[in-house]
Amino acid sequence: METNLKSLVNTQGVVLVEFFATWCPHCQRMMPVVAEVKTKLGDRAKVVQLDIDKNQRLADELGVEGVPTFIIYKDDNEVWRGSGEMPESELLNQVEAFL
Repeated sequence: METNLKSLVNTQGVVLVEFFATWCPHCQRMMPVVAEVKTKLGDRAKVVQLDIDKNQRLADELGVEGVPTFIIYKDDNEVWRGSGEMPESELLNQVEAFL
């Protein structure tokens, strides 16, 4: 089932969206990092993880070319995008910058 982006990010506040693939070693290494970021953010920001193989149309619409790709939305607008492996502190700082 394709995820509807509007239902995910059409909200006040900050949403971190990650596109990942189960077969991607970089994504696998980022899984515990994203889980820790989600824990540290608590209810201050929403974290959504989308399997690119199950959400290909949405990934295409958003111009996602590789995994993992991280997109931060604030008040329904894309405010930051990054891809590849990154330290937990960097990902957390990117999200917190928009809180």
